[in-house]
Amino acid sequence: MTGATNMTIGELASRSGVPASALRFYERQGLISSDRNATNQRRYDDAAAKRVAFIRASQRVGIPLAQIAEVLAFLPAGHPPTAAFWRRASQCWGQAVDERIARLERDREQFTACAGCGCLTFGECRLVTPA
Repeated sequence: MTGATNMTIGELASRSGVPASALRFYERQGLISSDRNATNQRRYDDAAAKRVAFIRASQRVGIPLAQIAEVLAFLPAGHPPTAAFWRRASQCWGQAVDERIARLERDREQFTACAGCGCLTFGECRLVTPA
């Protein structure tokens, strides 16, 4: 790990808004790393916090964790995402985000159309029946 290792899992959870259970999961998946102190407590540095921020921001725009993990695998272990890394990820995921926006806009239009009808009948209503 790089940088000062000083945050407990609770501190990182509080700082990032990510539950400690998710942080432990991220660590098991190799997305973040920690050092252990003399009493075997996890200690996280700023690089781990920046990786969590990257994960959270990516998930917020709809990128699945598996894809986030694939991209983070290009970073050396314990290193934070750089500005250049963020730009590359944004370029790679731009189309997926655009497609998600388009799908949500179509869903909003369908939802608005269905509000006028109100039937919500399985097999007939395009909103409740899978395509």
